[in-house]
Amino acid sequence: MGRLFGTDGVRGLAGVDVTAELALSLAHAAALVLGRSARAGSRRATAVIARDPRVSGEFISAAVAAGLASAGVDVHDAGVIPTPAAAYLVADTGADFGVMVSASHNPAADNGIKFFASGGRKLADDIEDEIQAAMERPPIAVTGREVGRIRRFADAEDRYLVHLLGTLEGVRLDGLHVVLDCAHGAAAGISPDVFSDAGARVTVIGNDPDGFNINDGVGSTHLEPLIAAVREHGADLGIAHDGDADRCLAVDADGEIVDGDRIMAVLALSLAARGKLERNTLVATVMSNLGLKLAMADNGIEVVETGVGDRYVLEAINAHGYSLGGEQSGHVIMSEHATTGDGILTGLHLAAEVARTGKTLAELASCMTVYPQVLVNVRGVDRAGVHGDEVLQQAVRQVEAALAGKGRVLLRPSGTEPVVRVMVEAEHASQARSFADDLAAIVQERLAI
Repeated sequence: MGRLFGTDGVRGLAGVDVTAELALSLAHAAALVLGRSARAGSRRATAVIARDPRVSGEFISAAVAAGLASAGVDVHDAGVIPTPAAAYLVADTGADFGVMVSASHNPAADNGIKFFASGGRKLADDIEDEIQAAMERPPIAVTGREVGRIRRFADAEDRYLVHLLGTLEGVRLDGLHVVLDCAHGAAAGISPDVFSDAGARVTVIGNDPDGFNINDGVGSTHLEPLIAAVREHGADLGIAHDGDADRCLAVDADGEIVDGDRIMAVLALSLAARGKLERNTLVATVMSNLGLKLAMADNGIEVVETGVGDRYVLEAINAHGYSLGGEQSGHVIMSEHATTGDGILTGLHLAAEVARTGKTLAELASCMTVYPQVLVNVRGVDRAGVHGDEVLQQAVRQVEAALAGKGRVLLRPSGTEPVVRVMVEAEHASQARSFADDLAAIVQERLAI
């Protein structure tokens, strides 16, 4: 068997790739590995499980619960709640680990299983590998009183809501009109209540999950309905979540998109001004817009770059004690309040900054100039040759010299396909397009398989 875990747990087509049998086996193996310290202390391990509202989550979460209980783990089933809520509850209850059944922003037919270690933190690669290896070993045989119990986590939403409101430290959203797009996902049951309790007037779309419509034409991957609703209602801003609410994107009063980079810029400046940006540093991936780095430099804030993926942002935050990081896609980690990306938390603090400063979201987001960015995927090439081809590297250096510090080039080989991604940023869109197409042609010529 190849590596089962991807960049964010195990994910695939529900019923084909992610089956009840897989969920049962995976959960039982996770109990062996993640419940080890509990067994060493002669106590029963506990786990929090949760899911988003897609219909396959019903049988998958049931299989997960069965796998855990059959290995002697007591299960607290939180039902449908956001991924960051599950992570928070693991920490808040002192559970040994947690399991989230979700495929995030993927279509309804997909699903996935991701784990949180104690404290609500994502698993390291070596722990995931250990769980996969444990699937090949004989299961634990527990009987009688050693069998785990499965109980409903009755106040899961209330605990998370109180936590979110507490992070505002007294700031109210009174007078703000916010449109929320809940993506027919896990945010539908809690995000409107949080914003309302914080004082905002709330208009909600995408809040009628039926198990099949998650992310379907709504949410952070489909911003058109949110833009239309903000304009129609004359709202101050809009917030869009994805299916499991671990990310958010925003829309200002004019319907202009405020992406993850601009959200991070606003939050970084706010935290820095209040002395709460640890080590005066923001963590972003190499795909974040050059405008973010320049805006931070103008304000004396350092930017640490990581590889693409929120797990790498988290690794940097955890390793060095930073307080803010994220991705252009809207995964934003505020480590003072969360152990993972939290779209409701992020949206709440973005709205709070509007309320705190009295500025519009457009005014706040203007702290960063977005450089035109062109991405070209070159297929059917040897991705391993990107950094070893001198002709290609010389072409990159020439483009970088032509940009003269007012743009940048990134060649990134795909981790799974014979694809090289060519990204160019420049002051003008036409310039970025021209350079990207030229470099893509050279990649195709030099690295063709």
